[in-house]
Amino acid sequence: MAAQRGLTEKEVQQRIDAGQRNDPAPSLTRSVQQIFRDNLLTWFNLINVILGALVLLTGSYKNELFLGVAIFNTAIGIFQEIRSKRQIDKMSLLSESTYKVIRSTGQQTVHQDQIVQDDIMIVSRGDQLPVDARVLETAGIEVDESQITGEATPISKTVGDNLVSGSFLVSGQAMIQATHVGAKSFVNSLSDEVQSGEGANSQLLTTINRIIKILTIVIVPLGAALFISRLYNDNSISQAILGTTAAMIGMIPEGLVLLTSVSLAVSAMNLARRRVLVRELPAIEGLARVDVLGLDKTGTITSGNLQLNRLIPLAGQQLETLNTVVGGTINAIGDDNETARALTKVLPNPEWTATKVVPFSSARKWSGVTVDNGNFVIGAPEFLLHPVPADLSKQIQGYATDGFRVLCIAQTARMSADDLGEIKLLGLILIQDEIRENALETFTYFQNQDVALKVISGDNPTTVANIAGRAGIKGADKLVDMSNLGEDIDYDDLVARYNVYGRVTPSQKKQLVMAWQRAGHTVAMTGDGVNDILALRQADCGIAMASGSEAAKSIADFVLVNSNFDAMLNVLNEGRRVINNIERVASLYLIKTMYSVALSLIFIFMISGYPFQPIQLTPISVLTVGIPSFFLALEPNYQRITGQFMKQVMVIAAPAAICVVTYILVIDLVGGVQFKLSYAETSTLSVLLTGAVCLVALLMVARPLNRFKFGLVLLMGGCFVLIFVFFGKLFSLTSIFNWQMALFYLPLLVTVYPFYYLVQESLGKRVFARIKWR
Repeated sequence: MAAQRGLTEKEVQQRIDAGQRNDPAPSLTRSVQQIFRDNLLTWFNLINVILGALVLLTGSYKNELFLGVAIFNTAIGIFQEIRSKRQIDKMSLLSESTYKVIRSTGQQTVHQDQIVQDDIMIVSRGDQLPVDARVLETAGIEVDESQITGEATPISKTVGDNLVSGSFLVSGQAMIQATHVGAKSFVNSLSDEVQSGEGANSQLLTTINRIIKILTIVIVPLGAALFISRLYNDNSISQAILGTTAAMIGMIPEGLVLLTSVSLAVSAMNLARRRVLVRELPAIEGLARVDVLGLDKTGTITSGNLQLNRLIPLAGQQLETLNTVVGGTINAIGDDNETARALTKVLPNPEWTATKVVPFSSARKWSGVTVDNGNFVIGAPEFLLHPVPADLSKQIQGYATDGFRVLCIAQTARMSADDLGEIKLLGLILIQDEIRENALETFTYFQNQDVALKVISGDNPTTVANIAGRAGIKGADKLVDMSNLGEDIDYDDLVARYNVYGRVTPSQKKQLVMAWQRAGHTVAMTGDGVNDILALRQADCGIAMASGSEAAKSIADFVLVNSNFDAMLNVLNEGRRVINNIERVASLYLIKTMYSVALSLIFIFMISGYPFQPIQLTPISVLTVGIPSFFLALEPNYQRITGQFMKQVMVIAAPAAICVVTYILVIDLVGGVQFKLSYAETSTLSVLLTGAVCLVALLMVARPLNRFKFGLVLLMGGCFVLIFVFFGKLFSLTSIFNWQMALFYLPLLVTVYPFYYLVQESLGKRVFARIKWR
């Protein structure tokens, strides 16, 4: 391209001072202000503050302790999320897009927020435009504006045409000038209309939020009914307030949403340390559920470092002449992809002058140029010759079987994207690639974890199958050439029969992903080029290499900063750890919620007071839920995902809640009526039995036990006993060293584990087995 005089430093500064500077790339994390706001301004925090104010009116200040627990939980969440944010932001800088800008001092590489109005930029295939621009020079480019219009068909652009921000080049390169930057760019001015991919969806958070919504509807009217009932049954206002407060804070699964969000944030931080940038936190969970992984050959199975093996002259061509023709053609076309770099590195450049260029397109699988000597194209034989002669097809098949990527060089009568006229084949080009280091171990691990690997590539299927087999991918012999299938393709049948797909166009990649999704699979897709973007966007989880195109990185949920696919093992394990651990500990939070709702409904119709005071729930919440759930959520747990969150939760929580309600009714009706125990004594025994049931549930959640988990349960149980021995007065508990009380509560304590087991087995056989859980 001809040299262009760019802006001077003075002109750049003038535009910066005038506010004509582009915006930085959007942050992948929330701001510190947003983190504080979203953690503090919640519905349940509001309820806690109101309840705290009401308890303050009673003068029982120690019952305000529940607010301390809520504040501590929120503070921990804010701290962890800010800590994670800083690590992710550091990693974002490493993968942030850069652009080539021409200024008076020469060519510079800058970030998008350093681009100013009227800057001259050089863009090439795979670049996503950060500004609106006008084409100054080009030999031919095609632009995908699907993120703006929703239409994925590439649009040809030439000198003088306008380009909109958010679009990306699918072929060619160009020199462009920024016309609108920052807030005045097309994407920013019409931000509400921009069509982009939907954010990653978390089944875990969706289920938990559904529970929260139900509680939001229930908690206030139920609390109000209980308060009125307590006043009607001659309780004092203070007793009614304390009982109602205890019931309502019991219904709040404080920390559950927080624990889930913090666990995902911590996982993102851990992955950032392993050079994996997470663009959407729920995507960590999404990849853990993946059972089909679509692999793009180049950059995923292979290193992407292509090398020219040799040229094969045809039609009486001399090798020396063929070297010149291929070198002249590829240099005149000016493509900047891996294949072009492999050829220009070793072939001579006769410096032909191009009068017309058709740049490489993933859909066409060829690129071409018109020079003084005629029209020349380089591309896939199957896409240039219709049909490929039988003897040539056999020759190509032989090279492909040996693992070579086979291209051809041809002379054509015309140079049009739609019509090349008569084609004269001059020779074959053999390109070889190398398998990534540790590819065999990585793919074997995924397959052992029941993740089916499918290879989708634009190359010859025999070549792809050869490489897939060398990388240890099962079923590599089940291959299909997508270029031979015509227009009417049964994708559902294809995905059921084959594992390797060659000569795949970008739209076909997307259709294959959709077919797997229709079959009930959760699909992840890897890619590094513009030809992968449609599939990356369609997949449940998109994975891009940092060395790939900017457009691919902007679509993906994960960016591998070192472009090392082995890092995906860490993502899979982090996702499984989060999901499995949250599924386990969620039951601990919901036990309290379930028995609090049930007791509130029951005690609306009972004369005696609600069995707990707010402060009495603190030992139960902290020792059987808060502290152990924090440690259990960080434990290694890489088991396969069951996909039955509610069943996993209810198997533990429902029996525990039934046991708690049963014991409290026994204490109230038998202990209060038969043994003539006071309210202080019955509430003390309610705390004791509830804590015992929750400790049994904790033991169930901690399975399979190891030394650490067993020690944790033992420590929490010991601390719970010490509360009664040394801190009873602080928590409004009476002494349990009373033989009359002991005669009553000791037999109940002995029955806790057998009763829990009996209820769990009964529910498991009669209820859980009949319910279809999501």
